[in-house]
Amino acid sequence: MADAKPSEQDITKKREETRERFVSEYAQDSLDKYDSRDVDTLSKDDVLVDGYLERSHFVIEDTLKMIDECFQWRKEFELNDINESSVQKCLLETGIIYLHGYDIDGNKLLWFRMKLHVKDVKMLTEKKRYVAFWLESHTRREPGTALTVIFDLAEAGLSSIDMDFIKYIITCFQVYYPKLLSKMLMYEMPWVMNAAWKIVKTMLCQEAIEMLLFVSKSEIQNFVDQENLPSSMGGTDKFSFSYPPLPDDFQSPISDPGPEDDSQLKEDDLEDKDPLEPNDLKSRKVSFAEKGDNNAANATKGHRRSSSTFKGPLLHISPAEKLCFGHMESEKRCLISLNNVTRNQVAFKVRTTAPEKYRVKPSSSICEAGTCVTISVSLYGGSVSSSQDRFLIMAAEMDLSSDGGSLDLTQFWKGIPKANIMEHRLRCHMTESLSSPCSPLTDRPSKMESNSHQDMHTMLLQLMARSSRLEKNIERCLWWQKVLTVLVMGLTAWSFSALYTGEWPL
Repeated sequence: MADAKPSEQDITKKREETRERFVSEYAQDSLDKYDSRDVDTLSKDDVLVDGYLERSHFVIEDTLKMIDECFQWRKEFELNDINESSVQKCLLETGIIYLHGYDIDGNKLLWFRMKLHVKDVKMLTEKKRYVAFWLESHTRREPGTALTVIFDLAEAGLSSIDMDFIKYIITCFQVYYPKLLSKMLMYEMPWVMNAAWKIVKTMLCQEAIEMLLFVSKSEIQNFVDQENLPSSMGGTDKFSFSYPPLPDDFQSPISDPGPEDDSQLKEDDLEDKDPLEPNDLKSRKVSFAEKGDNNAANATKGHRRSSSTFKGPLLHISPAEKLCFGHMESEKRCLISLNNVTRNQVAFKVRTTAPEKYRVKPSSSICEAGTCVTISVSLYGGSVSSSQDRFLIMAAEMDLSSDGGSLDLTQFWKGIPKANIMEHRLRCHMTESLSSPCSPLTDRPSKMESNSHQDMHTMLLQLMARSSRLEKNIERCLWWQKVLTVLVMGLTAWSFSALYTGEWPL
């Protein structure tokens, strides 16, 4: 097993060998064993194959076994057709598992509220389907976005320990979705579960163990912002799971961005023309080194540009996770780079949950094969970005016969099947600024004082809880002391009585 990651050329060879061998050794005479749609996806999706190769450390034999096991599982639970009606309503109503919110790295949060889980062998298969539904729903809705799993173990007892269920969840992330897990946060694990954890640890590979973190109420905010945490964890999120309907993280429907405001962006954009004009539908090659004007330089100064790139089947999108805005004028604009990696034209459009706050140029256009398009996203007027704001980038490959007219583009989006649309979501992040007008220095002492009072109140509650537990333990110890004292005194009296009477037991 090689420690170093193979070169891109070696990965390409292993990828093609994996596909060829899977078809010849596994799929050729196994039409009833797999869903043909999964086999077809394997032949087209490089990211999928690379995920299996990385998990198996690029050992092709292990990769093929992993794919075989995964595809059989997908066939068993009919994941390509799974939907809300496939899961028992009583499980959805419990709220044991749900998707909601994002961590500080932009990863989706998958919640497991273990205190609500009760071991039931008869329901194990349905609970497995329940987990599969949430995982598959996430990969469909936010492809390329990793998951941060939060096991909320607060108030969980021995009745919540279900080793078969936990082992299944681990298998999902190690075999069925090998690149989906970012990290797993074990929140407030009771000491009674230490023995169970030792057993679980033996099921995990070293990579999974490194992703698993034990956190307390004071530590979890190092991984998840307060606004994405419930009040029980020291957060401000007022979300409470209820069913129906299923929770939707978007606070408002995803809409097209608001009308473009030329007085805001003026002429510092390469795409300043109306994106619906036919001439503008032709994408242009963009190189940031070639932008010599001062306006473009000033527009990008002050905001954080992520070096990460989301590599989709049609477009490579940068940044991959979030758009960072600030309070200063130079920090109210972000750029999104779209790189067409196909041999055909790719139509794209951008939608947002807050169309009244943002102006996007171009919001809809075409990216020619092998070219790059830069999208400008600006805050409108005095609007302030929020971490609840989201952007959705939709892309679909076009026929070579398309002439790029606005009518053709409009009709194209109306007629394109949803299965052919690539979607990628970006979240917004507001950077702090000492000179921000939205958070003046005069307000900082009061805010710091308020935070200090909240921290003291939290610490006081924790001390009171610990004091209460300590009192109970002391009372329990005193009770046992009295019992032992009575037993010792009785045994002593009996011994003296036997000594003087000479009546010792045989």
